[in-house]
Formats: sequence, structure tokens, C-alpha cells
Amino acid sequence: MLNIQNIANYGTKNFFLIAGPCAIEGRDMAFGIAEKIVKLTTDLKIPYIFKGSYRKANRTKLNSFTGIGDEKALKILQEIGQTFNIPTVTDIHESHEAALAAEYVDVLQIPAFLCRQTELLDAAAKTGKAVNIKKGQFLSGASMGFAVEKVESVNPNAQVILTDRGNSFGYSDLVVDYRNIVDMGKFNVPVVMDCTHSLQKPNQTSGVTGGNPEMISTIAKAAIAVGADGLFIETHPNPAEAKSDGANMLHLDKLEELLIQLVRIREAIA
Repeated sequence: MLNIQNIANYGTKNFFLIAGPCAIEGRDMAFGIAEKIVKLTTDLKIPYIFKGSYRKANRTKLNSFTGIGDEKALKILQEIGQTFNIPTVTDIHESHEAALAAEYVDVLQIPAFLCRQTELLDAAAKTGKAVNIKKGQFLSGASMGFAVEKVESVNPNAQVILTDRGNSFGYSDLVVDYRNIVDMGKFNVPVVMDCTHSLQKPNQTSGVTGGNPEMISTIAKAAIAVGADGLFIETHPNPAEAKSDGANMLHLDKLEELLIQLVRIREAIA
């Protein structure tokens, strides 16, 4: 079901993992995270895609961190993919970014609040890369079939992935409805649960999104139990110092224990 070049351990009954920092903050940090997760996923036989945003275009405050430079960050992503022989993913926000990012990564990610942008989906599809579409916080899982349709109308052979990241609940919270995992699975594409962004507390008066990271394992375990094909987890060696979305990231040191537990759950339901 998942057809992405260089993805290791595919063919096992494990879920696949999309994980890495929210943003590429620098080469050493990104490589350190990638190296640790590659070792963990190799030992546990989990197919792995490294994630990192080369630029953050959707910040609330004017002075929020947006990146270290597009080409510099994209080259780091490319180097990680080549060094560890793993696929990489980054998000794009405007149509003209698709072709640029596609030169460096294997998967293009469409942010949740842009999942209905037809030109953006078309541009991603035209690159021939896999496209991971995050479900909008304002949409049902059942409605995401139209996003899949847009990509496949441009490229019938495109590898489309759908990712849930919760639904808006009031002004400053999100709630996860696991029916969305089941409904999106009906479109015959891999379905992923974003275990970190779904725990955000957006629209804080400070201008910086809050989070509830102690619930990451709960969200992840429930997602595997209901049949998610993959998990999306942002992680950092020191979330308190992360330059983007640190409030809802998993501490890198906690990832191994969580993955071991998740593999056991997967084995129990397989």
C-alpha cells in the first residue's frame, strides 16, 4: 500500500513512522535526531521517513522562527536521505514550492489548513513525488476523498497518504475522533495519525501554540489499535529549546520506549 523509494523494513506487519523535528534548525541537530531514530526503527523493523520543515510559513507572531534558509535546510534534508538511505518529507505552502522541494525530498506534505488548495495539490502531484495530505482541523475524514481525487486526477499513479491531526474544539483546543482513521482508510490510501499536532492548544494569547505532550502515547496507542497504517511524531532532544512547536513535541529520549509499546500493540492486533 505504501510505495516510497528507499523505505526500509517495508513488508513487515509494523506501522510506518514519520518522525523528526518540527523545523530544520541546523545540520547537527537534524543529523543527531535522524541517526537515533534510524537505529531505533532498524532494531524494531519499523519503516521510517524522516520529517523536517525547511521553512515555517504559518507562524502566529511576526518574529517567530521561520527557518535557517530554504536551500540550506533542503540540502540538509537531502543529505540525511542520502547518508542514511531513508526517504524524507517536508511541507510546502505555495504552489511554486512544490518543484523546488521535490528536488531534495521524497514526500511533499500539504499542511492541514491548506488541504483544499487545488493548485497546491495539483503542483505537488505534478512532481511525481508522494503526497502526504493532512486533514484540515475543520474537516471530516470522509471529506478527504476529494483531496485524494484532486491529486490522482493529475497523477493517477501518485502515492497519496492521508494524515489526521485532530479537529478544532472551541477556540484553543483540538479533539481526536478516531472514526476519521477508519473513514479515510476507505479511500485505499495509507492513513496516518499525527500524534503531536493533534495535541496542540492553538490560538494562545501569547502568540505561541501550547500543547499537551504527556498525551502523545495515548493518542499513538489508540491510533494503532483502530488500524492506523502509520504514525507522525515530532521529536526533539530538548523540546523546551525547540525553535518551533516545542510545546507539543515528544522528547527524543522517550521515543524508544513508546515505539516498543506500539510494536507490541501492533503485533497483538495483526
